[in-house]
Amino acid sequence: MKNKITLLLAVLFIGLNISFAQQDEESMTKLSIFHEYVKSKNYDAAYEPWMDVRKRAPKFNNAIYVDGEKILEHKIDNSSGSEKVAFINDLLSLWEERAIHFANKTPEGEYAAQACQLMYDNKDILNKSTEDLYACFDSAYQADKDTFTNPKSLYTYFSLMVELYDSGKKPAADLFNKYDDVVEKVEDEVENYSTRLNKLIEKEDSGTALTKKDGKYKRYYESYLKAYDQIASGIDEKLGTRANCENLIPLYKKGFDENKTNSVWLQRAAGKMSEKECTDDPLFFDLVNAYHELSPSANSAYYLGILKDKEGKSSEAISFYKQAISLETDSFKKSKLNNRIGLKLKARGSYGQARGFFREALKLNPSNGRPYLSIAAMYASSANNCGETNFDKRAVYWLAADEARKASRVDPTQSSNASKSVANYLAKAPQKSEIFSSGRAGQTINIGCWIGSSVTVPNI
Repeated sequence: MKNKITLLLAVLFIGLNISFAQQDEESMTKLSIFHEYVKSKNYDAAYEPWMDVRKRAPKFNNAIYVDGEKILEHKIDNSSGSEKVAFINDLLSLWEERAIHFANKTPEGEYAAQACQLMYDNKDILNKSTEDLYACFDSAYQADKDTFTNPKSLYTYFSLMVELYDSGKKPAADLFNKYDDVVEKVEDEVENYSTRLNKLIEKEDSGTALTKKDGKYKRYYESYLKAYDQIASGIDEKLGTRANCENLIPLYKKGFDENKTNSVWLQRAAGKMSEKECTDDPLFFDLVNAYHELSPSANSAYYLGILKDKEGKSSEAISFYKQAISLETDSFKKSKLNNRIGLKLKARGSYGQARGFFREALKLNPSNGRPYLSIAAMYASSANNCGETNFDKRAVYWLAADEARKASRVDPTQSSNASKSVANYLAKAPQKSEIFSSGRAGQTINIGCWIGSSVTVPNI
């Protein structure tokens, strides 16, 4: 009897294995069929074999979900009414299924934000309210902020908060807090991609040619930096005049006593007042001092420098700015500080000092072209003061154009600005006829004053 049972189990086991093997073989065949259709963008033909494998063996291969997303997106784009709603809901279901069967390949924040964005893009046909959509994005952000990185979704997330604020459904404090949340997230992602891009720029600068793979990654990093630069501008435009001194000062005055031991609140409040030029109000002094006393940091030292600048104590301001740089340990943030300080010095005409900070900013973050453009602008502004003859003075514009070109080379977000600047400077420099009549083609011109550099006259 025992032998019969053992034999029966063996037969069943073999039978099940054959059945599973047949099922796997059939799934593989149909997967190959729909995958080839997807590769050739024949999504309608791919739909039936894809659905069969999806229902039959949802754990079989992640291609079910990768290709399925493309198939359903095609169906959504080419349908309307209730049929379109059904395909949208099925894509939402597909992402949920992917999270169940391939959790390690389905980052929660990324796919949750993707689902929210799909609902937002189809909000009218799905009858989704602003409150529903904001709750969706907020849940995704809170659940997994690290992988909630899509530039478009970050912009949508903040835009929904603005809509709720404008309709009186969210207070100003929530609006400003969410602005800070999203801006800080964007800055984190910019740092992430800038750090990766910097390594490739440093490799090129060392004279080593980039590999084909390096070039692909460089374009990938640059595309994301362009996207984040665009949404950063868009987010600022969305906030607009809602964050002006008339709104900020009473809000922060009201919350000061309650939050004077909250370093994050103090830092954000001081930062927003500095950004919006509300630094003349006594509240800024109170915020900065409370923040520095509670949590001395690079930011608090920088704000103290601003206060000293307001008092006309330039040397003390520089001392605090340098202290801010010494307190910052993150290279990317240290670069930003150097650039911000450089801009302040540039604004008051201290070009030599400003250039030092701009150059330090470039060392720390070589893929940021803005310091190059600032240096170029300072050279151009000094042209009339840095040369003996008219020709020598205008030669300074060649130097300015050289700096602007560097910005275009390293920073994809500044290529348009840099190109315009180069054209502007070259138009002001000596032209071919003037070079010819001067007889100085190929000669080196030493430029004095604070610039202390030289430029070669172009050959004609």
